[in-house]
Amino acid sequence: MSSSPVSPSAPAQPYGGPPLRTVHVLGGGGGADSSAHVRSLATGLAARGIGVTVCAPVEAEAAYDFTGAGARFTPDAASALRAACAGADVVHAHGVRAGMRAALALSGRRVPLVVSWHGEGPAATGARGRLSRMLERRVARAAAVVLGASSDQVDLARLRGARDARLAPVAVPVADPGDTPDPDKTRAELGAVERPLLIAVGSLAPHRGYSVLLDAARQWRTLDPPPLLVVAGEGPLRAELARRIEDEALPVRLLGRRRDAAQLLSAADLAVLPSRWEDRAPLAQEALRTGVPLVATAVGGVPELVGEGAVLVPYGDAPALAAAVTGLLADPARRAALAEAGRARAATWPSEDDTVAQVLSVYDELMERADPRR
Repeated sequence: MSSSPVSPSAPAQPYGGPPLRTVHVLGGGGGADSSAHVRSLATGLAARGIGVTVCAPVEAEAAYDFTGAGARFTPDAASALRAACAGADVVHAHGVRAGMRAALALSGRRVPLVVSWHGEGPAATGARGRLSRMLERRVARAAAVVLGASSDQVDLARLRGARDARLAPVAVPVADPGDTPDPDKTRAELGAVERPLLIAVGSLAPHRGYSVLLDAARQWRTLDPPPLLVVAGEGPLRAELARRIEDEALPVRLLGRRRDAAQLLSAADLAVLPSRWEDRAPLAQEALRTGVPLVATAVGGVPELVGEGAVLVPYGDAPALAAAVTGLLADPARRAALAEAGRARAATWPSEDDTVAQVLSVYDELMERADPRR
């Protein structure tokens, strides 16, 4: 495998050696959050003269344009992954299932494996849960370093046997201000000119908690005017959720998969995150950063992420979720204070450059371990 081209102005490589060659593995259940993170890493690493190859599903390349970020792209077929790993100095997998595929591809090779352990919620119960825990143990023990997006992920990796697990928060890319449309126009297009607008973003999957969110929407539909909830995302629960919305006359619209979720958020009065589990949820980061008040469930890494910058409720408690939303809608001063607290909290988070620098320091450390003469 050849590395990505390095421009004459690229920074000098550590130890005076050739450009570091990295392979980033997606797929095997990797979602949009992981793909956006890899795109961000590819951009930052390539700009620093690091060779980057992304091994991912073809549809991920179409959506995230890893080659446009300065990386080489190869499909995630097993043979292509093995070939890419054969020429790598470091392999970095994103997600536990991607970590397992990378570990198999590296079998018999002395190439360090880094696994970003993000987006992995609590294991299921029964046979599926046992399989998940076995997979987590194998990946944790195969990795030279596990990077957890939140403290609970680091604790889980250590529990599963990771020899080196570290906190490595994932930064959400900052949207280009020039891409933000007129909020009034966006609200008009969504049908929320003279009514509050709420937004939720994420796949229509069971762990997102949308059934509970619809229960809450049933309670606030009696408000005058009733707030409109829009949900940006696609997934297996679409038909079930759409049926409930129609049968119960809920003030909810399913928008499908949207690439302009950040722009939609900027037009909203409130953001809602009802998930059963999250680590550094992109919606939470975008909401606090843009000053949109957030109501979220107190699960996973969410409390650690938002601090006092959001209203937290227990997962599965529709009355508490509805009460938090209606309370904020009725209290403009509290919404303004929450928006200010959210921006202040967001200012403490690492930037994309910070994230890239931390990951690169891990790679350099692994290279130093492999060859102390460097």
